Amino acid sequence: MMYRDTRDASRKVSFKTAVLQGMDPETGGLYIPMEIPELPRSFLFRNPAPSFRDIAFEAAKPFVSGEISDGELMAIIADAYPFIAPVAPIDPTTYVLELFHGPTCAFKDFGARFMARMMAHFNRGEDKTLHILVATSGDTGSAVGSAFHGVSGIDVTILYPAGKISRLQEKQLSTFDGNVRALSVSGTFDDCQKLVKTAFTDEALRGKLRLSSANSINISRLLPQSFYYIYGSLLIRERGPYDSKIENPSLIVTVPSGNFGNLTSGLMARKMGAPIRGFIAATNSNHTIPDWLETGDYKARPSVSTLSNAMDVGAPSNYERMQAMYSVEEARRLIAGYWLDDAGTMDAIRSCHARTGYIIDPHGAVAWKAWDDVRSGAMADMLAGKKVSSGMPGLRGKASQAPEWAQDCVDRKCIGMILETAHPSKFGETVKEATGRDPSIPERLEKVLSLPDRSQPMTNDYAKFREWIVDNLR
Repeated sequence: MMYRDTRDASRKVSFKTAVLQGMDPETGGLYIPMEIPELPRSFLFRNPAPSFRDIAFEAAKPFVSGEISDGELMAIIADAYPFIAPVAPIDPTTYVLELFHGPTCAFKDFGARFMARMMAHFNRGEDKTLHILVATSGDTGSAVGSAFHGVSGIDVTILYPAGKISRLQEKQLSTFDGNVRALSVSGTFDDCQKLVKTAFTDEALRGKLRLSSANSINISRLLPQSFYYIYGSLLIRERGPYDSKIENPSLIVTVPSGNFGNLTSGLMARKMGAPIRGFIAATNSNHTIPDWLETGDYKARPSVSTLSNAMDVGAPSNYERMQAMYSVEEARRLIAGYWLDDAGTMDAIRSCHARTGYIIDPHGAVAWKAWDDVRSGAMADMLAGKKVSSGMPGLRGKASQAPEWAQDCVDRKCIGMILETAHPSKFGETVKEATGRDPSIPERLEKVLSLPDRSQPMTNDYAKFREWIVDNLR
């Protein structure tokens, strides 16, 4: 399998090069596979459904073909995934795909652990350290730090926006030692991401150091996130008709979205054959992609801080991949755009708990509200020509832009899978304010609260960041 540059389709590289470079150093483009092969129906729809590891192996195999043997790939997957993504039914037409059962209690563990093992595999025999730079708006950094901590020959620097993530999230980032360190950047996630991207296109710096990325700009972090879409959709396909009493229901996946790597992975999973009818791109007040779907114009803007901080991204990197895969007209046929403000997020946490008994985190709550609104009348209103007022949260777009599955939802033929991307205890204060209950804290998170902080302050000026890199990385 070869991978091409989103900005110059003539530039093609191997999987190894795509993984170790992260992005094209000449153009700043991202890598996407030349093709996305469909998995055999005999595998996907066998009875009983395939296990998570079997899905991961079969889904990954064509993307690493010719570079990693089947035995090596299975060993990587077995080591990366001592956990799975359980599906929790919370009402007759709604399922929560719980992506927080990994070591750092966030969905980023699925991508980061696979990526770390791929990089370690490809880095064998190198005499120069591979330096990974990663920007995080919340959970990416801790997942990457955990995945790479202690890995020989690889060094990790995590950049996060000072004062804009939860206390527990910061503890998970700031307490690493050894080959992993954190920089607390004065600014937003977009500032952190810009520092990282500028470093990758700094030819003189790349001449001194081997640099790579662990954000979702790296294809080896994006690809494994498709595994859980396939796994969850197959489980729901089996039980959905019995729970919902709907014959052949259409499965709609609602994805809380920031940098849009997760949604891009879902689109890849659908192309691979996952039984997913469509998607809802659910964002907070940083609604760049819903605006793109509504207007056809992509307008990056400065990010704003919200309760769902991991989604505080005003210039999502994976827009490039989405645009390379689909025109805006094609994207509209699959994806509905929705956004929610902080007041709506608090109400969503509260209503989900009150109506279903399920305690959900602020990111999952945005997805819950989006799905609940769509199935409860918002999509019918769109088809009837009713538009949400400009600047107000809700389902965006007009009747002519409705996805091809819209009528299924109006006819109550849809069931939903919500992605719950982080354990609610990572946002304990917000969840308690909304529900009146403290979410239980997993032991692996509780331990981190007593560790010393080791993060270093950093300005968002690239010249200063570059100076720090030259002085501290070897």
